[in-house]
Parts: sequence; C-alpha cells; structure tokens
Amino acid sequence: MTNFQTKITPEIVALAELCQENSSIEASLYRQYEVKKGLRDLDGQGVRAGLTNVSAILSFKAEDGKRVPIPGELYYRGININDLTKGFVEEKRYGFAETTYLLIFGKLPTMQELEDFKQILKRQRSLPKNFVRDVVMKAPSQDMMNTLSRSVLTLYSYDRQADDISLPNVLRQCLNLISVFPMLSVYGYQAYNHYIRGKSLYIHNPSSRLSQAENILRMLRPDKKYTELEAKVLDLALVLHMEHGGGNNSTFTTHVVTSSGTDTYSTMAAALGSLKGPKHGGANIKVVQMFDDLKKNVRDATDEEAVADYLRKLLHKEAFDHKGLIYGMGHAVYSISDPRALIFRSFVEKLAVEKGREKDYRMYALVEQLAPKIIGEERHIYKGVSANVDFYSGFVYSMLDLPIELYTPIFACARIVGWSAHRMEELINVDKIIRPAYMNICEPTEYIPIAER
Repeated sequence: MTNFQTKITPEIVALAELCQENSSIEASLYRQYEVKKGLRDLDGQGVRAGLTNVSAILSFKAEDGKRVPIPGELYYRGININDLTKGFVEEKRYGFAETTYLLIFGKLPTMQELEDFKQILKRQRSLPKNFVRDVVMKAPSQDMMNTLSRSVLTLYSYDRQADDISLPNVLRQCLNLISVFPMLSVYGYQAYNHYIRGKSLYIHNPSSRLSQAENILRMLRPDKKYTELEAKVLDLALVLHMEHGGGNNSTFTTHVVTSSGTDTYSTMAAALGSLKGPKHGGANIKVVQMFDDLKKNVRDATDEEAVADYLRKLLHKEAFDHKGLIYGMGHAVYSISDPRALIFRSFVEKLAVEKGREKDYRMYALVEQLAPKIIGEERHIYKGVSANVDFYSGFVYSMLDLPIELYTPIFACARIVGWSAHRMEELINVDKIIRPAYMNICEPTEYIPIAER
C-alpha cells in the first residue's frame, strides 16, 4: 500500500494555477449584480438571513435617518451581558452553568433549577468506556481542533439514537457535548504533548464538585492546582465567548447544517471546522504572537513613539506576518467598543498583578490606546475601531498557562452552548433547508470531442 501523499508536486502546482485561471471572477461583477460578498453590504452590515431569540448585538442607533455608532451592547436572551456577569461575579458564583441554562432555555434559573441543572451536566460529564484510550490517544494530531472534531464524530458511533432529531434527544446530545468538550480538548492536548512532543502524560478525571472552568484547569495541570482568581477569570472568559448573535460564521454554519436535518454530531463537527479558521476562532492566537513579535522588535515597549512606529509597520505589511493587520483591534459589528473586552479588562489587570505580568498588561493597554488613532490615520474606514474580546483573551490564556494549542478549543468549549441554543431554535422554528442563490456568470460553451481539443 502506498503512503498517504502530503507532498505538493509541480504537477499539483500547475493544476492549481489552472484552477485559479478558470475560476477567478471579476471583482466588479459582485457590485454589478449586487452580490453581498461575505453576506455583508458595503457598509459592513450583515444580510438578514434569519430571526433569533438567543442573543442580540447593538452597535448603532438610528438618528435623523442615519446610523450613529454607539458603545457596543451584547444581550443574552434580552439580558445585558454587563448585568449578567456583574450578577454572578458580585455574588461570587461561577457563571457557566447559569448562563448555559439562560441561553438554551430562555430564562434565568431559580436557585433550585440551577442546582438541578448542574446535576444534569455532572451526570453528562462522562465518556464511553475506553474512549480516551481507543479514540483520543490514537493518531494524536498537532491541531487540537481537528482532534476535537474527530472525537465528536466518533461519539456518533456510541449513540444508539444518533440520528434522532426530536427535541428531547437533541437536547440530551447537546448537554452531553457541552459537558465533555473540556475532557476531549484537554485529553487531546495531553496525547499530543506526550506522543508527539515527548512530554509526560497526565490524564486527570474531572471532579463532580467543580465548575467547568475549575475542571479545565484541574485536568490540564500536572498538580491539578489553580487559584480562585484563575478559575473565576476563565469562567468569565467562557461566558463572554458563549454566544454572539446568529450571524457569526460558526453559528451560521450550525443553522445551515441543522436545516439539512442531519445529526447533532455532524452539526457540531461542522461548526468546529468553521471556528478553527484563523479569521474566526484563531484570532486570539494571532494577538499573542503579534505581541511576542512586538517585544522582540521594540526595545522599550513603554516607549509610545517606538510602539506606534511598530503598529504603523504592521499596517504597512512590514512587520509580523505581513498581513497589514493589528490583531485584536476592530470588529465586524462593533465600532466604539466591544462590551466583552470592557468587562474582561478589569479582571485581566487583577490576574496580571497575581501573575507578575503588570509590564505586559501595560504594553497591551498602550497598544489598545494607540492602535485606533493610528488605524484611523492610515486607513479609510467606515466605522470606528476598538479592541475586541480577542485582544485580551489570548493574554488571559497565556497568564493561565494554557498551551496555545488549546486557545481555540477553549473557545469551542464556550461557543458550543450558543451552537446548541441555535440548533434547538432552528429545529423548533424553521424546518426548511437553507439554500441561498448563486448566480452563474459562465457563458455556455460547446463540448469538444477529446480528439479535437
């Protein structure tokens, strides 16, 4: 049997060039035929593709017939994210289970409902016998999102009601996946760390007494230890990443795939494939790498002029990855501010003090201050620019000593809650396959017999 081919040969390169030559479409045609590239109009507004009760994002208000930017607002089931997080933080509670209940069932739980729901999640927090040995530990990958997707798809084989899309069964499947995503993610990383990187192997069972955030830290760390602040900040990160409107790429993917009538495991694997993309879930990794590059190339990261010069080089494609981007700045929806970043900021500072990373925090704060002005000077933009949640989340994960390979899977451990709520919503309300129109612009041509070509 021949080996799996991973080499790009000259023949493949030539065929790729042929593909590009015959598949390219003139950019002007998108405007001519009023096609919204990326399903967004020229002002950056999303094309309305559906209705949702799950969450809302506000970044503009109507004033004298014009759209006026406002500080960003995010609502989970009608509740402002600021009020929601303030509620459980001030009462010194973990918010993951409570927010999961809110997003899926549409109401805040009572104390008893919350305790009952926590017990359900705890019961669901288990994998099939020998699953870790037979699936997670076999053929470990250097990409944890692919590992996570493979594990999710394999769970289909262990479910006797895998294709049943009745609401009780889909809910059962979603709650199970919400509960085991941290196990699949962390165990997948431990397998990679051991079998590919040659490090020690640690497989810790989750504790039924602990929250989702506490269990992630417990399973990841060799000594199972963590501070209360570390767990609280990670819990907050999970809540802030849980949901963000129906139009983000992975959630829209969830709606599209659900509309076909397929099973929950296939749906969540498709959403994971979307989230893996660096334009979606991988942004916080780019932020951390960009700051590492800044520290290498700017002698004094407190020197405003030197940092500003580096940021201009980023925009001119002269630094870091030469993409012309300042990662973590700007958002497809928000302009003046991302409410998630504002909530995160004060906790980031506290964690930086605990971790002895105040200098790094000041560097982040300086870039957050300088970048909007520099982007405004260098680029013609239709709306304001501010730090988004990814600007700080990567820094938080680095302070929590989370390996960079787990940044996006941890995002998935949060966002699967939103995906689950939207899957249920699609099944309840629409029951019609999503099939947008594409306009064919290829002219008819005659078939030529192979001997005459």
